[in-house]
Amino acid sequence: MVPPSLGRSSLDRLKGNILLMDSRRQILCLGLEGKRGAAQAERVMLFRLLVANGMELRTRMDRQLSDSGLTTQQAMLLQVLQGQPEEPTLKQLATTLAMSHQNLKQIASALERKGFLEIVPDERDGRVRRLRLTQQHHQFWKRRNQDDHAEVAQWTAALSLAEVRVLVRGLDKLHQALMRSRSEP
Repeated sequence: MVPPSLGRSSLDRLKGNILLMDSRRQILCLGLEGKRGAAQAERVMLFRLLVANGMELRTRMDRQLSDSGLTTQQAMLLQVLQGQPEEPTLKQLATTLAMSHQNLKQIASALERKGFLEIVPDERDGRVRRLRLTQQHHQFWKRRNQDDHAEVAQWTAALSLAEVRVLVRGLDKLHQALMRSRSEP
């Protein structure tokens, strides 16, 4: 079942809510005036809202992690690394994260200095470097996860569980399509 709030145009909801700040409305709707309900305008609005929400959530998580010395980007790298079936090379992880080898190496080096991972030579080819999580990494997240997850739940409390499930399915579908099209010419 689609929640009732999804039935109206995003632009209609933004323009019809007098509680929203004028500057926020102006930024999100910029160039879309007179196109309310148009499919392309809705997709542009979706993109803008995803970016705006992503920026806000990253800022909040940076604050949440600040006492640990980690950034959201570093934490995400650690989580992706933890989900790998084997210790990836720098090149493999850079490809997975869609970032340059150089940028990944900088972030990984900072995490190595902080004790969260090790950059180790590959057993078969000493020129290749692999990323290995440390015990400190596992202990750190075991202590933090419960509080961090509770904080994320608070940030997303404006959404019902049904709305969360719809968004998760839709955003996962979008992410899969984006990842598939990344390799297309």
